[in-house]
Amino acid sequence: MSRIAFQGEPGANSDEACRSYFPDYEPVPNASFEDAFEAVKRGDCELAMIPVENSIAGRVADVHHLLPSSGLRIIGERFKPIRFQLMANRGVKLEDVRTVCSMPIALGQCRKVLRLLGVRTEPAGDTAGAAKALAANPDPTRAAIAPALAAKLYDLDILLADIEDEAHNTTRFLVMCADPSPPPPAEGVACVTSFVFRVRNIPAALYKALGGFATNGVNMSKLESYMENGVFSATFFYAEVDGRPDDPGLTLAFEELSFFSDHFEILGVFPADPFRDAPPVG
Repeated sequence: MSRIAFQGEPGANSDEACRSYFPDYEPVPNASFEDAFEAVKRGDCELAMIPVENSIAGRVADVHHLLPSSGLRIIGERFKPIRFQLMANRGVKLEDVRTVCSMPIALGQCRKVLRLLGVRTEPAGDTAGAAKALAANPDPTRAAIAPALAAKLYDLDILLADIEDEAHNTTRFLVMCADPSPPPPAEGVACVTSFVFRVRNIPAALYKALGGFATNGVNMSKLESYMENGVFSATFFYAEVDGRPDDPGLTLAFEELSFFSDHFEILGVFPADPFRDAPPVG
């Protein structure tokens, strides 16, 4: 059976995403993003499912600067609506819960319900990890916030369902593989090209590097900066544009970008998920 790597404990949102979009693959948990990348590079897993941004919390810390060094290529994207459940040991009643444990981001995204309950919150490193710990150490005064899959895996009762504050809460995942030259997307499919670059140390270099996208009619849907190796004077940029590198307009834009950059690398060309064009929720 093919395997797909993710970061986190079994039952995490990444695990749910793997099972939803790749039901024929065995999800393989990893302690860190680097471990997930290595599992694919070693051949232990064929794919990796990596979260890169959330509609509420923004980009996932550390991922962007890890992508270029991962040695993997992006071959797809998936968007997953995030639904959080309040869960406890079997038989525990909601009115008995005094403390709720979960990842700080999850606690923050369920603030309204937690405030109404008047409970104390306790941070954990992982949503599914909080559920796993509760199953291993039953306590009638404690509950965890985690995806529904975690309740199933760890035999917990869901006390309140879908307690997230915002209905549009969505995480975007990138699907990655170890093939340095994966097959291109089918013809006629709307695509996204992902790349990183570092501009040369000359005046207005970023302005000039990006000018080619505007003059050639290329839509840039994402541009984010990050530091490489803690050097403040050398800023890298992660970007995504509509189209394929061999499209005439994008070919010319990349030529101009390369002239004003001292590093440029395409990380992947992949089909745009239809979720991009879906009407907003909530």
